[in-house]
Amino acid sequence: MTPATKPIVFAISRIENMMYQVTFDPVEGSGVIAANVSIIRDSDLDDALFIFESVMKSGLGVGSYIRVIRDQTSFGTIRLESHECAIVTPCSITIDSVLLKGGVPVRPVLGGIAQIKKGVPVRFTDILTYESTTIDPIDALMSQDLTSVTDVVSTGSGKILANVRVVPMHARERVEGILLTLKLANFDSILFVSEPNTEVLGVPVERDHIGIVAIGGTNPVAAVQEQGIPIRTQALSELIDIDEMEMV
Repeated sequence: MTPATKPIVFAISRIENMMYQVTFDPVEGSGVIAANVSIIRDSDLDDALFIFESVMKSGLGVGSYIRVIRDQTSFGTIRLESHECAIVTPCSITIDSVLLKGGVPVRPVLGGIAQIKKGVPVRFTDILTYESTTIDPIDALMSQDLTSVTDVVSTGSGKILANVRVVPMHARERVEGILLTLKLANFDSILFVSEPNTEVLGVPVERDHIGIVAIGGTNPVAAVQEQGIPIRTQALSELIDIDEMEMV
């Protein structure tokens, strides 16, 4: 390999590295979370924030936290142009990290498009596994205009971004306790928890495991795109202290 050649890094490797860097403690309400950073023109900020908040208040985001970055040339590894600002929101990897540090051997499996009917998750219509791609599956699927997050907000039916992780079935009681603690800390983003050895919204789960479906953190971004507002997002890109975020 020449010095200029970069090794291929699959999405699962980036996710695992970020999981270990998250320090968020939902009981204390403190620590560092994984975040998605969305970049938008200053002139579109008010419209985008209205959409972000509508989606998050409808329960289609990860948690109820947000931060707006204005008048900066950079944020972490993100570079901003003079006419741009950034919107920072939680990433669902935060949930995986809290489970892991709570003693649950959690394994993120895939991202996809989940169909919702009258507020109830029905099935995945499209999926990409983290081990098969170097691009974040949620980013890849969001770029294909497959979502209808705005419809879900207004009617309860449509397609949203979601992801799946698996845990051993004997960890279920501990998982439920940790998910409740996260919910009390305003990280309520779990769509579905399967029974052992059963499919999770049409996706097979390996023997002696259960599947957990979490809402994708970039659903607010998808809703902004659906309204024709230019926005670009870097998922799994930054870590940020929860104290720097504001409640929606």
